[in-house]
Amino acid sequence: MNTIRLTTAQALVRFLANQYSERDGQEQRLIPGMWGIFGHGNVAGIGQALLQAAVTQEADLPYYLARNEQGMVHASVAYAKMRDRLAAFACTASTGPGSTNMITGAALATTNRLPVLLLPSDMFATRAADPVLQQLEDTRGGDVTVNDAFRAVSKYFDRVSRPEQLIPAALAAMRVLTDPVETGAVTLALPQDVQAEAYDWPADFFRRRVWHVGRPVPEPSAVERAARLLRGAKKPLIVAGGGAVYSGAETALRAFAEATGIPVADTHAGKGAVAWDHPRAVGGIGSTGSYAANELAREADVVLGIGTRYSDFTTASHTVFGNPDVAFVNLNVARLDAVKHSAEPLVSDARLGVEALAGALADWEVDQEYRDRTRQLIARTREIEEECFAPDRNTGEFPAQTQILGALNDVLDDRAVVINAAGSMPGDLQQLWRARDPKAYHVEYAYSCMGYEVAAGLGAKMADPSREVVVLVGDGSYLMMAQEIVTMVSEGLKVIIVLVQNHGFASIGALSESLGSQRFGTKYRFRDGDSGRLDGGVLPVDLAANASSLGADVLHATSVDEFRSVMEKAKAAQYTTVVHVETDLYGPNPPGHGWWDVPVSQTSALDSTRAAYETYAANKLNQRHYL
Repeated sequence: MNTIRLTTAQALVRFLANQYSERDGQEQRLIPGMWGIFGHGNVAGIGQALLQAAVTQEADLPYYLARNEQGMVHASVAYAKMRDRLAAFACTASTGPGSTNMITGAALATTNRLPVLLLPSDMFATRAADPVLQQLEDTRGGDVTVNDAFRAVSKYFDRVSRPEQLIPAALAAMRVLTDPVETGAVTLALPQDVQAEAYDWPADFFRRRVWHVGRPVPEPSAVERAARLLRGAKKPLIVAGGGAVYSGAETALRAFAEATGIPVADTHAGKGAVAWDHPRAVGGIGSTGSYAANELAREADVVLGIGTRYSDFTTASHTVFGNPDVAFVNLNVARLDAVKHSAEPLVSDARLGVEALAGALADWEVDQEYRDRTRQLIARTREIEEECFAPDRNTGEFPAQTQILGALNDVLDDRAVVINAAGSMPGDLQQLWRARDPKAYHVEYAYSCMGYEVAAGLGAKMADPSREVVVLVGDGSYLMMAQEIVTMVSEGLKVIIVLVQNHGFASIGALSESLGSQRFGTKYRFRDGDSGRLDGGVLPVDLAANASSLGADVLHATSVDEFRSVMEKAKAAQYTTVVHVETDLYGPNPPGHGWWDVPVSQTSALDSTRAAYETYAANKLNQRHYL
C-alpha cells in the first residue's frame, strides 16, 4: 500500500483540500478554506499544516484570520446559506476558551441546518502534562474536556485521540456536511499532541472525492395521498420555507402557484422563493406575519408546507392556523419535519416534490371566489405597508425604523442581500421587505442570535462578491460582535453596514411592556441615583467612532431623506462603509397580526403584570395541537 508520512494536522489539511460536492452536475469545492485564530492548541498543529500547504503548494486550502471565534462560525454559516448548503468552511480554534467561543455558532448552524466544520483544539491525548493550561479537571472522568459541550449542538461529534482515527472521522464528517437531512455543525475535536503526531497515511485517503448531494424522489403513493387532500381543499395555503430555496424550487413553486391559484406565504428562510409582487405571494406568516398571510392561514382548510420546520414564529405559537378542521401536507426532505402537525408526509426534495404535485393536480385549481379573496387581502396588506413607510409615520425626534426600511427598499436593487438576525428588525422586515430574489433576504431567525449580522455580512460577500451586501444591525447586536469589520477591511471586501442606533433593546423593550414588565432593563442609560435603576440619562456612546476605529468608512444620516442620500454614496464606495442613523426606540412598528407565546407571571404585585396576564390567558385559549 502506498503511504505518505504526515502529521495528523497536515493530513487533515490535505484531505479537506480534495473534497468536492456535486448536485445536478455542478461541482464545487466542499471546503473552500479555513477560518482560524491560533493559540497554543493549534498553532503548531493546524497552523503549521496550513503554512506548509501554502509554502509547498501541496494542498490548496486558503486560511482566513478572524477576530472572534464565534464570528468566524457565523461567517461560515452565512457563506453556506448563500451557497445553498453545497459548500462549508472549516474553523480552527485554540484550546479552552478559543474553542468554546465557537459553541454559540455551532448551535446556530445546527438550528438553521446549515453546514460548518468545527475543529476545536483539545487537551493532550497522552495526558503527559495534566493538568495543562485551560484544562477542565472533571472528577467524573479523565476523558472529559470542555469540548464535550459541542456534543449537544453538533450533528456529528468525534474526538480524534489517535492519528489513524482521523480517517473514519473525516469521512463521516463529510457525509454529514453533505446530507440535506442531517447537516449542521460537525465537530472534530483535535488534541494538540495528536495534531503534531506523524503517521503513515494511505495515499488513497487524499484522493479527489466528490460527495453527491442527491434529490430524494417522492414516493408515487405519497404524491397521490397529498394530491387527494389538496383536491378537496376550498381554501388551501402554501407555506414556503428555507428548503424551497436550498433545493432551487423557486421556478417550480411559482409555476405551481400560478397553475393552481394557491396563495404562497413564506417564512423568514423562505422569503423570496416567490417574488413579493407575484399575484400569489401573500407575505410572511406567523407571529410577525403580514395581514394577508395570517388571515388566509386562519381560514385555510389545507396547508401545504414546503421545506419548513414550523417554528413557533411560523405558527404564531400554534394559533395562526385557526380552521378547526385544518389538515397539513408537508413536503420536506427530512421526515422529522414532514410529519409535524399530524401531516400527510411527502418526504422528498422540495423541487421534485413540487413538480410531482403539479403533475398530479394538472387539472385542478382553486375557485374564483378564493382568488378574489386573496387579491383583496393583498391590496389591504400593501396599504398597511405604505402606512409604515409614510413620511409622517414617526412622532418623535428620530425617524421610525420602518421609514428607514422603506427607504432601503427603494435604493437597493433586486440582487442586493439584506442581512439581519435579532431584535425588532426581523419582525419589521418580515412584513415590509420586498424580496424578488431568493438570496436577497438573509435573516437568521432559527437561533435569532444577536451578533450574527456583521460576521454574516463577511461570509455572504465571500460567497457572492457580485452582490451588494447590506448588513442591518442595531446597537445591541453591534456591541455584542462587530470585530469582523476588521476582517472585511483586511480582506479588501466591500460591505455596507447600516448601524441603527436607538439606545436600547427596542424589540425586548416592547415585549417587556406588553408582558407587564415596563421595559425594565432594556435601555442603555446611566444608573439613576434616586431610583437605583438604569433609567437615567442617555449614555454618551459613539458607535460611529468605534466603527471608524475598526477601519470602516463612516457616513451619518439624521433623517430619512439624508439616509437615502448617504446610501447612494455607500453604494458607490469601494470599501466597507458604515451608515449610522438614529431611530426612535419606541417605534412605531408595523401592526401585529399574530401572537407569540411568552409566559406572563401568574401572580404579581404590579398592576401592569396582572393586566398583561389577563391578555395572555385569553390568547392561550386559541392555542392548540394540530391532531
